[in-house]
Amino acid sequence: MTGRRRGKGRTGKVVAGAAIALAAAGAVAAALGFDLRDYLDQAEAEATTETPATAEVTVQTLTETVTVSGDLGYGDTLDMACLLGGTLTGLPAAGDVLERGDVLYSVDDTPVVLMYGSLPAYRPLNVGTEGADVKQFEKNLAKLGYDGFTVDDEYTDATADAVEQWQDDLGLEETGAVDLGRVVFAPDAIRVDTVDPQLGAPAQGTVFNYTGLDKVVTVEVELDDQELVVVGDPVQITLPDGTEATGTVTASETAVTEDQSGAETEDVTYLEVTVAADDAAVFDALDQAAVDVGFAGDSAADVLTVPVEALLGLAEGGYGVELVDGDTTEVIAVDTGLFADGYVEVSGEGLEAGRSVVVPS
Repeated sequence: MTGRRRGKGRTGKVVAGAAIALAAAGAVAAALGFDLRDYLDQAEAEATTETPATAEVTVQTLTETVTVSGDLGYGDTLDMACLLGGTLTGLPAAGDVLERGDVLYSVDDTPVVLMYGSLPAYRPLNVGTEGADVKQFEKNLAKLGYDGFTVDDEYTDATADAVEQWQDDLGLEETGAVDLGRVVFAPDAIRVDTVDPQLGAPAQGTVFNYTGLDKVVTVEVELDDQELVVVGDPVQITLPDGTEATGTVTASETAVTEDQSGAETEDVTYLEVTVAADDAAVFDALDQAAVDVGFAGDSAADVLTVPVEALLGLAEGGYGVELVDGDTTEVIAVDTGLFADGYVEVSGEGLEAGRSVVVPS
C-alpha cells in the first residue's frame, strides 16, 4: 500500500506540473498565433502504431523448381582421328578454332582439311563415284569458292577439274581425286581441346580431341529425378554472380560412374544432361564455372497462395496466417501445399482470394 501511495502522489505532482506547463504553453501559443490543439492532434497521430504490411491472397499456378549444380564448359569431347599413313608434321594448338577449309594437321608435310557434314569420309572419291558423300564433298567445294561443276551425287570430270584447283591451292599433287583421310567432316566449326601426340609421331589413331564452339552446362541428375529431364524443355540457369538466364535441355544420356565413398567400389548410374543457354552471350565472360540449373518439378494449378513470409508457426503445431478484417486481425490455421517462387499453397476456413494477410516485417 505504501508503495502505491508513493506512486500515486508522484503521479499527481507530474499531472499538476504538466497542467501548469500546458497552460503556459497555451499562453505562448496564443501569443504566437497558432492553435495548440492542432499540434497535439498531430503528435497523437504520429504516436499511433504503424500499420502492418499486408499481402493479398491470390489464385495462381505454382511450379516447384528443382535446382541441380552443373559445370560450364564446351560439352563432350570428340576424337579427331587420322586415316593417312606417315608422320605428323603439323599440329594445331589447344584452343584453336578451325572452320571449313582450314588445315587440321599435316602428314608428311601435306594438309588434312576440315569440311562440314554429318557423313564421315569412308572411301576415296574420284571420277565415276556416286553417292551422298560425293554431294557432301561437292557442296563444301562450292562453299569454298570452286565452281564449274554441279553439286549432286555424281563425281564427274568437271568435279575433278575443280578438285585439281583446290589441290593446287593446298600444295598437293593435282590428281583430281580425293584420297581417303585427306578430308575430315564435322557438323560445324570446331575448337581444339587437347593435343596428345607430338610432332614426329606416327600418323595413326587420335591426333587431338575437339569440341563445338558453344559453351554449355553439363549436370548429373539422379535416376530418381529423371522425370524432370525432357529434351527440349526450358530450364532456369543461375550464374555464379546470381545472374539468371533461360536455357533449354539439348541432350540427355545415361552414364555410369564409380562411387568409392564406401568400403567397396560400386557403379552409380545417372543422367548426364546438357543444357544450352537461349542467349549464348550470357556465358561470354565465363570460362569454366559452377552453374545452377533449375528444372520444373511438381505443379499445383489455380490454388490459393500467400507469400511464404505470411506463415506463422502456431503453438499447437502447424501453420497459420493473420487475416485482416477491417481494423482488426484474426489468426487462422491453414494447411500448406506446394512451395514455389516465394509463395505457398494454402487452404483454411475463411481464406479466399482477395482477402489480406499480415506479412511480418
